[in-house]
Amino acid sequence: MNAPDRYERFVVPEGTKKVSYERDTKIINAASFTIEREDHTVGNILRMQLHRDENVLFAGYKLPHPLQYKIIVRIHTASQSSPMQAYNQAINDLDKELDTLKSSFEAEVAKHSRDY
Repeated sequence: MNAPDRYERFVVPEGTKKVSYERDTKIINAASFTIEREDHTVGNILRMQLHRDENVLFAGYKLPHPLQYKIIVRIHTASQSSPMQAYNQAINDLDKELDTLKSSFEAEVAKHSRDY
């Protein structure tokens, strides 16, 4: 009834950036990234990947409201790195890891489909 259309959860509106960056004015080497049209799935995997980086002192995310389809990721890094570098490295590492997972999955599917 009053629920928003389902496509609003996934389609980024025209003129809206997928990711926006905001530096923290109170803490050095800290920033927030707002990622539009994502939820706990991306937030949690990104947070866990950021925790693997030894330069990241804090990484967390929140979903501001269940009807707002965005997550806010906060990153605080050591002086050797910046939040933007940590974010980009985490995204690149996840991309490689997911490519490896996809390749392994497709190889197993091909192997088992030959058997049947």
